[in-house]
Amino acid sequence: MKKFALISVSDKTAVIDFARELNSLEYQILATGNTFKLLSENKIDCLEIRDFTGFPEIFDGRVKTLHPKVFGGILMRRDNVTDLKEAGENQILPIDIVCVNLYPFPNVVNRTDISLEEKIENIDIGGPSLIRASAKNFENVSVLTDPSQYSGFISELKSGQVSINTRKKLAYAAFSYTSFYDTLIVNYFEKEFEQPKTAIRLNFKSSFDLRYGENPHQSAYLFGDFENYFDILHGKELSYNNIVDLSAAVELVNEFDEAACVIVKHTNPCGAAIGKNVFDAYERSLSCDPVSAFGGIVAFNKEVDEATAEKMNEIFTEIIVAPAFTEKALELLKTKKNRRIVKIKKNIDRNELLVKSIPGGLLVQEKDNSKIDETQLKLVTEKKYSEKELDDLKFAWTVCKHTKSNAIIYVKDKKAIGVGAGQMSRLDSTKIAAEKAKQFGHDLNGAVAASDAFFPFADGLLEIISNGITAVIQPGGSVRDEEVIAAANEKNISMVFTGIRNFKH
Repeated sequence: MKKFALISVSDKTAVIDFARELNSLEYQILATGNTFKLLSENKIDCLEIRDFTGFPEIFDGRVKTLHPKVFGGILMRRDNVTDLKEAGENQILPIDIVCVNLYPFPNVVNRTDISLEEKIENIDIGGPSLIRASAKNFENVSVLTDPSQYSGFISELKSGQVSINTRKKLAYAAFSYTSFYDTLIVNYFEKEFEQPKTAIRLNFKSSFDLRYGENPHQSAYLFGDFENYFDILHGKELSYNNIVDLSAAVELVNEFDEAACVIVKHTNPCGAAIGKNVFDAYERSLSCDPVSAFGGIVAFNKEVDEATAEKMNEIFTEIIVAPAFTEKALELLKTKKNRRIVKIKKNIDRNELLVKSIPGGLLVQEKDNSKIDETQLKLVTEKKYSEKELDDLKFAWTVCKHTKSNAIIYVKDKKAIGVGAGQMSRLDSTKIAAEKAKQFGHDLNGAVAASDAFFPFADGLLEIISNGITAVIQPGGSVRDEEVIAAANEKNISMVFTGIRNFKH
């Protein structure tokens, strides 16, 4: 009896050699349209699917393989008497190998230069059906969906028989492939046709295993296209904690248009500043808390130059990340073997959803993309802020937004000089921020402060004022706002409400 293999691929990588090997093993190859044309041009013996089924391709190729002789040949159970009898009655022959990959919908789904109709035409119909049918009948059929599978499969086939374990692995890969493909389609339709989000469909391919998670006893894995955003130029692989901190640092530093530097430790900024250039921004950022900066992540939004690299080499930092490095800067930074140097390839997508696992499900929310400008600020005190204070208030608010709650940030001259993060009491955060500032010699007189949420009592504000702060930015919205405003007026400081709370848990 003839042995049949069906080949229908959009990605034609290595398919000629694969088909040639099948010919040498005496398989009759069945092929569709363009695959048949390519194989024939390369002198590979094959039969076009229309000649096998006796039915032409129709509707501009929309229907090619959807035929009982094809699907019957794939799905028939070779050890089932009834199946064998029906196959004989209907002239259905077994197809033992199916090699299919799909129309390139993943390559076109996010393109803005092509129409909806063109995207729809890149949705494969027959291909997923062939793959699913073959994977369902893995007991009898081998299904290949990726060129990387060809070589190993041919080697095993030449040995005499493809094992059941191999067919199971191929079936698993096949269902994973169609699942990924279908998820892209439904997510696109949901967005394009403005449908309500009735399900969260995560669709990230495995990238690689991480050495461990937050702690060495925890396994961890990276999924998705992280490498599309970052390029590791030097140093060992990134850890779970590295990636979390790196992302936090980049998200904050990219909030600024002027040359800026952010230093992050355990996702919280321990330094943040705008400068005349990257060197100035780094020095100012480092001065906030040079002790905590040791072993931290340093992020820039502009190219790192030689002078800045020399300065950074004075202390140990885990990661330095920037959109570019001069050749000399890179040479200097690479002298530290245990340091990672990471290039930002493209900005983080601010429209991505934030997902956290919980028992029995997921919590999903939009990212905090809130922005403020002067027109949104509500002056609630008798004293008005100065232009310099306004610049500092907006800078402090931005840094505060990226700091774990309860968060209090002290800022002077567009430089963070005190950070109170992640405390259960807002009053404690105000005290810690002040203690940190004084520890490193910062003068709080004339500085401003930001709070990520309202003050439930006046005590937190009074603690801030006692350190010499002259202006405060906060959301407002407390039932005791009037009490807090009265305290600000009594101490003759200015205070503005944003109406935007920025909790970060």
